[in-house]
Amino acid sequence: MEKKLVLPMVGMVMAECAQVGLMIVGKAAMSHGMSKFIFVFYSNALASLILLPSAFLFHRSERPQLTFSILCGFFLLGLLGCFAQIFGYAGIYYSSATLGTAMLNLIPGVTFILAIVFRMEKPCLRSSSFQAKLLGTMVSIAGAFIVTFYKGPALLLTLSPSNSPHQLLLQHSNWVVGGFLLAADCLFASAWLITQASILKKFPAELIVVFFYCFFVTIQSAIICLVMERDISAWSFKPDVRLIALLYSAVFGSAFQLGISTWCLHRTGPVFVSMFKPLGIIISVVMGVIFLGDSFYLGSLIGAIVIVLGFYSVMWGKAKEEKMGVDAGVTKLESGSQNAPLLSDIK
Repeated sequence: MEKKLVLPMVGMVMAECAQVGLMIVGKAAMSHGMSKFIFVFYSNALASLILLPSAFLFHRSERPQLTFSILCGFFLLGLLGCFAQIFGYAGIYYSSATLGTAMLNLIPGVTFILAIVFRMEKPCLRSSSFQAKLLGTMVSIAGAFIVTFYKGPALLLTLSPSNSPHQLLLQHSNWVVGGFLLAADCLFASAWLITQASILKKFPAELIVVFFYCFFVTIQSAIICLVMERDISAWSFKPDVRLIALLYSAVFGSAFQLGISTWCLHRTGPVFVSMFKPLGIIISVVMGVIFLGDSFYLGSLIGAIVIVLGFYSVMWGKAKEEKMGVDAGVTKLESGSQNAPLLSDIK
């Protein structure tokens, strides 16, 4: 293994642990009575305060011009992220952090579909890379259906307060609802990625983009809270699990995880970073069973394996596509270098 890959590997493991930890503390906070809407508001408000000085200090020398159209893009980015967070936390509340982490692997496939719809990806059925991405997307969606509709026997069973048939039926019903909510989260997250990519082309200042994203999510989630949460007491919280979850979400869920992932992305590229996503499933199973008392079911195992296979198929197609682009660039460069002596003779 090359030494230059050791630190990015450690960094991505830490980033995945932070992501799974965010899901677990989010579910713990909601299990202790905190509203998902208020959790999204408080966590993004704290993240905005953390990112405000660091973002503008980091980009103080080279800061792109902030126009009205860019602000509108930030607003749309925040709206998509706000809905993604609300649906994601609601899905985890009704199911488990393990299911939430498994469903995250749907995002590359859903992003691929949206890229075709918005003509950012040109369909080419004869291309092996396109075939791999299309097949991987279909396999990932099939895996999502498995984890949503088939729960199966428990492989790691924890103590439950009630094992009555009515309670088991209710739990299964909540599991299906959670699966659909998490699928909606993946849809919004994929649209968020496409919007973010478009904004970064016009405004290449990553930390400022993230700050405005958290800032607009704070405003939008506050409006949703005022509509959905009429009880004023729901806004207050004691220094318990909910406060710890909020601090974790703001510090590790936003600033730390984003910084590590961005650094690894710059050092190794997007394919390397994406390869660590399925690792979150293993981390979430261990942490969910230990800290939340979640049970791990056969359907989750089978569905997660299917989703991961589809995920790697999409990533393989994307990697091959990028390699073909690099090879084409090298060929073009070599062709240009062969003509260089002729140009020098003319001079």
